[in-house]
Parts: sequence; C-alpha cells; structure tokens
Amino acid sequence: MKEHENEFCEINAPHEESVKKAKAALLDTETLYDVAELFKIFGDSTRTSILATLSAGEMCVCDIAEVLNLSVSAVSHQLRILRHNKLVKARRCGKEVFYSLSDDHVVKILETATEHVKE
Repeated sequence: MKEHENEFCEINAPHEESVKKAKAALLDTETLYDVAELFKIFGDSTRTSILATLSAGEMCVCDIAEVLNLSVSAVSHQLRILRHNKLVKARRCGKEVFYSLSDDHVVKILETATEHVKE
C-alpha cells in the first residue's frame, strides 16, 4: 500500500448534507483572517511563555523577565505586541506597570492548547 493511498477518496462525489452544514458554519473571511492572526501571535514561544507566566497572576516586566530568564527589553517588546493584540492589559501603579491577561479567553486558549499537546 502506498503512503498516500488512504488520504483520498476513490469516488469523487461530495456528500451534499455535509457540505451544506459546513458552509453554513463557515466563518466570514474577516473573522477567519483575525483568527489566523491570533494564532500567529501564539506561534511565538516567547510570547506564549509570557502568557503562561501571566496566567499565574499580574506581574511587572521585571518579574516576567526574571521568571523567563530574558532581558527586560525583550519582554517589553513582546508585551507591546501582546497588548496591541488585546491579549494582555497594563495597569500603572506609580512608576511601575503591571501586566495581566486581558480576560479568561486567553487562559482558555492556553489551557486547550496545552491539553491538546499533552494528548
């Protein structure tokens, strides 16, 4: 048996009900683009590490840098990207800025991805 033999149907006849159901559930182009962009943000291991670190709670840049053994500059750069994409939020307290995850959706995405990878 050839390697790709099981990947294609021998009959080229779409199942109308399945196709109709999938088309009805398909997201609009703009939403699909936004989802793809979100996954690009999660596609960087440094950004994902920062998000995972912030899942433990609010932290300043210095704390995150210490946890991840990165420079403050590198963490700040990634936090700017995460903030621009509404994955983290910032709170100023005097001379310090504390970061946290924007909402529970970010936690759920991380948890779901982690579960999937560990399967």
